[in-house]
Amino acid sequence: MAVDDHSLLRNALCELLNAEDDLEVVAQTDVSAQILELAVEHRVDVVLLDVEMPDHHAPTVVEELSSALPDLCVLILSMHDDPQLVQELMRRGARGYLHKTAHRETLLAAIRAIRGGDSHTIIAIPQSESRRSAFAPVPTGLSPREREVLTLVANALSNRQIAHRLGVAEGTVKRHLRNIFDKLGAVSRVDAVNKALDAHLIVRRPHLAEG
Repeated sequence: MAVDDHSLLRNALCELLNAEDDLEVVAQTDVSAQILELAVEHRVDVVLLDVEMPDHHAPTVVEELSSALPDLCVLILSMHDDPQLVQELMRRGARGYLHKTAHRETLLAAIRAIRGGDSHTIIAIPQSESRRSAFAPVPTGLSPREREVLTLVANALSNRQIAHRLGVAEGTVKRHLRNIFDKLGAVSRVDAVNKALDAHLIVRRPHLAEG
């Protein structure tokens, strides 16, 4: 379900998602009071929730959705990047937080990851030079194997699927991911993909099916 009071953006988002074979928008709204009712009526798996809407307090909405529908995944889409707001929404039950400038691939990967049961918290917000910590890691080069692993992560493959595709142990995939996270200063799989795309460390490819 897409929740946003900007109709052009919401309609464009719905078109983008409906173009994917494995995703379908079953409901959309620009009214905060309708969110829970629609989520129940349409048995929604994922809610894409805007933060700033009329008569809308996003942390409260997230908490209400999480309490009423424990299996529902709430993914925040916002132009805000205030760390305190991000932390509050995560504390209330949101599964991820994406800035609206995030790449299309980042959004699709985030939806597939949380719908697939990925336990990682997904955060992808821009990091301007003025807010960058002097101690924050600067993205460095990835090895060919690390690029291969991260490209598969970008296509929403699980660790098990990546291991099967590459013919390696799942523990090896996890080790590669730890190295990737360290090199990119990433806090989640989607954050790593987003940073790697921004730094041109991996190329954008269409969603890969397991096989």
